[in-house]
Amino acid sequence: MCFRKLLLLFVGILATSETPAQTSYPMLMSIRPVAAQQGQTSEHTVRSRYDLYGAYKVLVSGDGVQGEVVPHAVKQGEKPGKIEALKVRFTVSANAQPGVRDFRLATPRGVSTLGQLVITRGAVVLEAGNNDSLSTPQTVELPATLCGAIEEAEDIDYYQFRVDADTSFSFHVRSMRLQDRIHDLQQHVDPILTLRSKSGATLASSDNFYSADPFLGYHFEDAGEYLLEIRDVRYHGNAYWEYSIEVAAQPFVLNTYPLGLAARKAAQVELIGFSIPSNPIAEFQVPAQQGKTVEVGIPLESTLSNPVPLIVTDLPLTNEQPQEHSRTENAQQVSVPTGINGRLSSEGEIDCYAFDAMKGDMLTVEVTARRRQSAIDSHLRILDSNGKQLQLNDDLKIGKRGYSDSLIESWTVPADGKYVIELRDVHLRGGPRFVYFLELTRSKPYFQLFADTDKTQLAPGAAGVIFVRAVRKNGFAGTIELGIDHLPEGVTASSGRILPDGQDGCIILEASPETNLAATNVLIHGKATGSNHGPAADSSIIPAAQYQETYLPGGGRGHWPVEMHTVAIGRPGDVLELALDNYEITLEPGETQKINVEVKRAKGFDKNVTLDVIYQHLGSVYGNTLPKGVTIDANASKTLLTAGATQGQLVFKADPKASPVDSQQVSVMANVSINFVMKTTFSSKPLLISVAKSSSAKPAD
Repeated sequence: MCFRKLLLLFVGILATSETPAQTSYPMLMSIRPVAAQQGQTSEHTVRSRYDLYGAYKVLVSGDGVQGEVVPHAVKQGEKPGKIEALKVRFTVSANAQPGVRDFRLATPRGVSTLGQLVITRGAVVLEAGNNDSLSTPQTVELPATLCGAIEEAEDIDYYQFRVDADTSFSFHVRSMRLQDRIHDLQQHVDPILTLRSKSGATLASSDNFYSADPFLGYHFEDAGEYLLEIRDVRYHGNAYWEYSIEVAAQPFVLNTYPLGLAARKAAQVELIGFSIPSNPIAEFQVPAQQGKTVEVGIPLESTLSNPVPLIVTDLPLTNEQPQEHSRTENAQQVSVPTGINGRLSSEGEIDCYAFDAMKGDMLTVEVTARRRQSAIDSHLRILDSNGKQLQLNDDLKIGKRGYSDSLIESWTVPADGKYVIELRDVHLRGGPRFVYFLELTRSKPYFQLFADTDKTQLAPGAAGVIFVRAVRKNGFAGTIELGIDHLPEGVTASSGRILPDGQDGCIILEASPETNLAATNVLIHGKATGSNHGPAADSSIIPAAQYQETYLPGGGRGHWPVEMHTVAIGRPGDVLELALDNYEITLEPGETQKINVEVKRAKGFDKNVTLDVIYQHLGSVYGNTLPKGVTIDANASKTLLTAGATQGQLVFKADPKASPVDSQQVSVMANVSINFVMKTTFSSKPLLISVAKSSSAKPAD
């Protein structure tokens, strides 16, 4: 029998075996080496907390990178629950976009948390074991991508290389930024990079450039041997603190000016960065893809640059004028709507833009800079024609995370007249890298969607739930119907809705009893379906961003935006089924109703199970799909099932003033703790809750 068939047979046996109590999906901690080269196939060691035994699939974000699990030879005495490191093979196409990819492994216990893999042009060189002193550096040939780890306290890694005279190299470190998605790595590396002469003298150093990660560009006048040193700035260390140092001889582009470009048109841009040609102007065709997250390799003489962050838009574009426009009285005149390309070229520079508006107009002003690798930490104000401040914003928030860019949204114009937008760096800095794109538009109703987690674990015959939260903008208060695409074969979805007066909805997934091990990346989305309660958004299908949860110091539950949400079918978990005695209830205002819940436990599982309909942790609510005015009567409910208990109950109560609702979808959940923060959540089939119209309500006019 071929090995592939043996592997599938092994995984199938594993999927039907008994499940230990309180099982956990794997939590990836590191990958070594952390980089893979374009056009090559390479093997990497993935390390995890909890079991990787039986891993059968690798999922990678983006295009051009394929992963597979290297067959694991089971050693004598090796048992499930003990495999926390295995080999993964990545094949990278020659034209795969350089940069960072999310990846995860699918196992019979479910899909893992996310790891990150750097795709690089340079050959990957793995750290040797004896490069920890100036007297024993590891000799390498550059350009290359150097991969290693700051493995313990006071670990310092040295690399020795030779250069010819009149040579330039850029040194780009990725390390701290690769750790944001690691679930339980509560202290992150803070690397510092130092370039030394052969004798050890310091030539250049970089600490924080991309967040805590260094970047260094250096021109070597003289030929000879040089040393590169990397360590944690505090001399701390950790076995999972992997790094890559991409050393390149070609120009390294940090930004372009202008930053915002018209979609589908030829553009000329000034390249900003290290070792830029004497003529810094490049011309290329702007892609049709629109948005603030577009990255493009810009044509150089014989190759493409590193991916450069751009903004691609259909807005009418305005370029900043060279004349001074730092005050209200000499502000540059612009129209509404427009996208303004500008730069704070010198320290202390302030840019002002004047526009005419009518009383009652609702306007939005947004700065995109730091999110696109600009050095600006923007400070944004709206002034009247006399210079009086009407509105101010420093930092903005998207979903659960804050950013150093600025946003003034839904500003209502108080009177007909001329107004001024004032933009500066909050620290009054400036220079070539301080580029920005400023959007002045009319405010339109819209919404954003965020899925609370990045993975949904299922088992044959079982159900799971995805919570989706809406952030409503510019007065939108309509219903949002949820949907999901690309589910594994044998999985069906009951897609709920987000009510006009609510912020959360849920999608309940059910796997048929005949499903096999499988894992696919899905697309979660929503669509506005009504405007009975406020201004309507357009009818576009809006994709949901997704978060991976992380373990914060002190037990908090953190979130980090990621590139994929994976639905996986694994072997049965601790809870085999969650059954209700009623899947549809109608509450009169002021009425209570009880639902009995039966938890079918896996054999041998007798730990605590907590029932809930609200997804919450330490008092913070992450998903609540109950109709407004409907709550759980905690005193009358039985939600904690201890010592193997299987019977619980939930008592629903409607407020006397609760508004009528028809068939709102709710998930009854059984939560099993993995650690203080993480829990495995099992779901019932959809529970539909209606609130009847009050008999005392006045008839509509």
